[in-house]
Amino acid sequence: MRRQFGETRSAMARRHALISADSHEATPMPGWPGSRIVVAISPQMGAQFSQFFAGMPEGAIGRAPADGVERFVFVLEGVVSLQTGARTERLEPEAYALVPAGMAHEIRAETAARLLVLEKRFVPLAGAADPELVTGTVDAQPQRVMSEDGLLAVRKLIPADERFDCEVNVMEFQPGGSLPYVETHFVEHGLLMLDGSGIYRLEDAWYPVAEGDTIWMGPYCPQWFGALGATPSRYLIYKNWNRDPLPG
Repeated sequence: MRRQFGETRSAMARRHALISADSHEATPMPGWPGSRIVVAISPQMGAQFSQFFAGMPEGAIGRAPADGVERFVFVLEGVVSLQTGARTERLEPEAYALVPAGMAHEIRAETAARLLVLEKRFVPLAGAADPELVTGTVDAQPQRVMSEDGLLAVRKLIPADERFDCEVNVMEFQPGGSLPYVETHFVEHGLLMLDGSGIYRLEDAWYPVAEGDTIWMGPYCPQWFGALGATPSRYLIYKNWNRDPLPG
C-alpha cells in the first residue's frame, strides 16, 4: 500500500528508536568502497555501538574497522568470503562472524550480497585471554526453549565466556509467543527483525514491527515483545555483556 506524504513507522525517543526500511538513507563509508551503506544505529542517537546494512555488489570489499573495534557480520543475502591471514571462510545467508578487535581481515562479495554489521569498541578484561575469531551458522547452534509454553526459544551465536564482551542471539517466537516479562536493565540492544511480525513495547510506547525493522534499546529502556500473525517470528539481538557496568 502506498504511504501518504510524510508517513513512516520510524520513531525516535530518548532511550529507544525504531527504524523501518521505508526511511533508510544510503551513504558512502570509508572501508566499504562501492557498497551501499545504511546506518541504522550509531552513537549520534545515544548508542555505544554502530549497526548498519552493507549492500555489496559482486567483487566489492569491506576492510577492517579502526583499531580497538570489534565487528560482527551477519549475511542476509548472497555469499561473501572472510579472509583473516591465511584463513578464508565462506559465509552464506544466516552465516555470521565475530572478528576480534585488531584482527586484520577483508570481506569480499563473491556474489551481490547484503550484510548486517555491528561494530563496538572492545572492552578488555584483566586476566582474561584474548577473544578468538568466531564463525558459524544460525541453524548449527542449539535451540534452548525459554518459556513454559514452549513458544519462545533462543540460539546463542557467541561463546558465553569472559573473553567476550558482547552477546548476539537469535530469538525465535511461535505465533502467540512473547517475552515472559518486561525487561529493564543496564545493557543496551541492537535488534533486527528477521522474520514475522509482532508488537514491541519500548518505554511507554507500543510499536507494530515486521521483517526488516531495526530497533535500538538504550540502558534502562523497559522492553517487551509479543509475536503476532500465523507464522513464526525471529529477531537477531545484540547486547553489551559480561562486563562490570562501572567504568574503569
